[in-house]
Amino acid sequence: MSKIPTKASCLEMYNTAKPYLGVILLQFGYAGMPIIAKSAINQGMNIYTYTVYRNAIAALIFAPFAVFLERKVRPGMTASIFWKILLMGLLEPVLDQNLYYTGMKYTSATFTSAMCNILPAITFVMAWILRLEKVNIKRLHSQAKVLGTLVTVGGAMIMTVVSGPAIGLPWSKHDQSTTEADATDPQQDSIKGALMITAGCLCWACFIILQAITLKSYPAELSLTALLCMMGTIQGIILTIVVEKDNMAIWAIHWDTKFQAALYGGIVCAGAGYYISGVIMRQRGPVFVTSFGPLSMVIVAILGPFMLSEQLVLGRAIGAIVIVIGLYLVLWGKSKDQCSLESDSELLPVDQVKANANIDAKIPVHDHVSSKVAASCEAV
Repeated sequence: MSKIPTKASCLEMYNTAKPYLGVILLQFGYAGMPIIAKSAINQGMNIYTYTVYRNAIAALIFAPFAVFLERKVRPGMTASIFWKILLMGLLEPVLDQNLYYTGMKYTSATFTSAMCNILPAITFVMAWILRLEKVNIKRLHSQAKVLGTLVTVGGAMIMTVVSGPAIGLPWSKHDQSTTEADATDPQQDSIKGALMITAGCLCWACFIILQAITLKSYPAELSLTALLCMMGTIQGIILTIVVEKDNMAIWAIHWDTKFQAALYGGIVCAGAGYYISGVIMRQRGPVFVTSFGPLSMVIVAILGPFMLSEQLVLGRAIGAIVIVIGLYLVLWGKSKDQCSLESDSELLPVDQVKANANIDAKIPVHDHVSSKVAASCEAV
């Protein structure tokens, strides 16, 4: 006779699946951005003003929610938190976004999305250096994480330097004139674009690590999101004025694809993206948040040729597959880490488990073991 699931077991299953549902939803949102942004760039969108409007829209929409919903839980602002927010506002909303979309201008939406799969590898290395990620090189799963990081970087290099024949996908728009124009376009430069995207991913990884550290002392995700977007808007305005000081026409706003790209990027990628990743990061850590990037790449690879008439070449496809293999070596290693930590926690004495639960009440949890211990203590 099958056991009927109770309300408590269903709730436990939902809480276990919630981080996975969150990151999958996040990747679907991220997948739409390269396609919309590339279309806007092809129509002459200025990248500097785009990042300013994107962050301004996110700040205006999410600030009221932060003011009212987190007024009782929002901690006080300190000098240390302020400087961290200032640095984060520079790293991702300004530097990463400008480098990312400039790199996209020199390549394609599919190439840009695939190159961003090096982000988990960079994040893993930085988290390892800062002791946010545990690595025991004598264990197989730790070796898999290190090997997966190296394979991911190798896949990115294959995508950059290896070309090959175009792959005719069934849903592609087979426009020979568009293909020839793309091949002879002086703006198409895979190496320059790859370097810019890689630099943007480095800034993004620094942002994610700093966000994880900041959330320990400022556990208010909505407020942090609004402040980040506000700082990004101010710093983006300063950068745009310095770079485009003689071109005031770029600030004009019209209801077109360029403004729609800023609206989508502000609401989905900046506002909702920062908030959802912050919530998940406090439970599962920064590496987990970045580990589902290939899902976004697959969606863009399917929609890019159909919507933008992009051609997927063999070298880029092979590089993307290598990146996915390396990334899931890292994921396998992380899953084994959690299994070993869970088995270790089951061997702890009851007094030690209670002591750990008291500590977890003060420190944000970063793995499944801590949440399981806390749940068991509540049941007691």
